[in-house]
Amino acid sequence: MRRTIVAGNWKMNASKESVNKLILGILSGMSEVSSEVVVCAPFPYLSQVEGLIADSQVKLGAQNLNTNSSGAFTGEVSADMIKDFGARHVIVGHSERRSLYGESSSMVAEKVKAALDNDLTPLLCVGESLEQREAGETETVVAEQINTVIDLVGIEAFRNIIIAYEPVWAIGTGKTASPEQAQAAHLSIRDLLGESDKNIAQGTPILYGGSMNAGNAKNLISCADIDGGLIGGAALEAEDFLQICKAG
Repeated sequence: MRRTIVAGNWKMNASKESVNKLILGILSGMSEVSSEVVVCAPFPYLSQVEGLIADSQVKLGAQNLNTNSSGAFTGEVSADMIKDFGARHVIVGHSERRSLYGESSSMVAEKVKAALDNDLTPLLCVGESLEQREAGETETVVAEQINTVIDLVGIEAFRNIIIAYEPVWAIGTGKTASPEQAQAAHLSIRDLLGESDKNIAQGTPILYGGSMNAGNAKNLISCADIDGGLIGGAALEAEDFLQICKAG
């Protein structure tokens, strides 16, 4: 049986004070949570979060990585640096990285490989724009994004990959795919993986990443192929985030 995972993506939102308040608020309610919980903090706050979550079941993640291990790459962060702060997860291929920073599917695949090579668990984000959805291209777009990763690292690597389906049109807009729309997309992803290996397809966690919140989390996570959520805005409020964590 697949585990339920709730990962908070804080994006570029944090301060020393807000991180302290948020993490302590989350920890205060974790005794009622059975889901696996990951918080993906901005790089400057990884050390602070590492200290706060020590000896708890909350896991630490980063939001991006560079494929190089070290060198003259000003402003970049390597997998080893991420691991040095106790993080074991990293978001790869978020739609904002793809759209704002021009990350192609091949570049995302290289980042997945770099994460896996350094014993980090990638949270691989895939999804379509509103234009692509309205053109009926959802499955084609998502298949290209996933197949590019399979071509580079192989299907066996998905034993150590978490997929997050994020309909781009639902991120930060307040719009959410209906449970039926989300389930259909997740099932198509699982079927795609199943073309290579049915057992791996059944074991791969697929999270929903399109404006999941405390109000809709239970209905979404109750769908057969939705194994949790990659949470944006709602991850910045401890009570909201805990409600989502408890929904699993």
